[in-house]
Amino acid sequence: MGVSILTIVIILIITVVSVILHELAHGLFAYWLGDHTAKDAGRLTFNPIKHIDPYMSILVPVVLFVLGAPVFGGAKPVPINSRNLKWHEWGMALVALAGPLTNFLIALIFFILGHFTGLIYGSGGELLAFIFTEFVYVNIGFMLFNLIPVPPLDGSRILYAISPDGFRNILATIEPYGFILVYLLIFLFGDVFSHLMLGGMNGIIDFFYLLVGK
Repeated sequence: MGVSILTIVIILIITVVSVILHELAHGLFAYWLGDHTAKDAGRLTFNPIKHIDPYMSILVPVVLFVLGAPVFGGAKPVPINSRNLKWHEWGMALVALAGPLTNFLIALIFFILGHFTGLIYGSGGELLAFIFTEFVYVNIGFMLFNLIPVPPLDGSRILYAISPDGFRNILATIEPYGFILVYLLIFLFGDVFSHLMLGGMNGIIDFFYLLVGK
């Protein structure tokens, strides 16, 4: 399908659903590990207003889709107090991993359903094929983007857990300026990001086909 108002609306809906489930996974996993900060802040909800960041959740994904680039983005980070978590930095790493893992599972579920029903190949029409395909690609894009090891993205929490104290101090120093750094990287090296993301997405799709024996 070409770019139209309908396709943009579909991308927005897919984006909102995906980021909500991503952030809920963070908050729920933190809650299970002993931290109630997200719950107390009202973030354990499906209300999109609580999760959406106008830039990363709406503008960036839509612009990337219109430009024909791999779609990625994020949401407002769920507040977590790592001192309340079991296993501390390792608990934080697990909380961080929960978000990208959720996006991976969403992509895998839509791929498997779409593959075995034929919907992803157009058996139910072009619109359903587009929806299933974009659920797969958008969620893979979100997963890969959030695994970039730059604070405050999820990959930095995982990197923090396995790093020596000296490097942890560097990550902590970068943290207050993390989103600015991420925005600059997107604007200055957008082509490089798109190339790397596309390579990673294609690799994961190849893995999905391997799982279904094709």
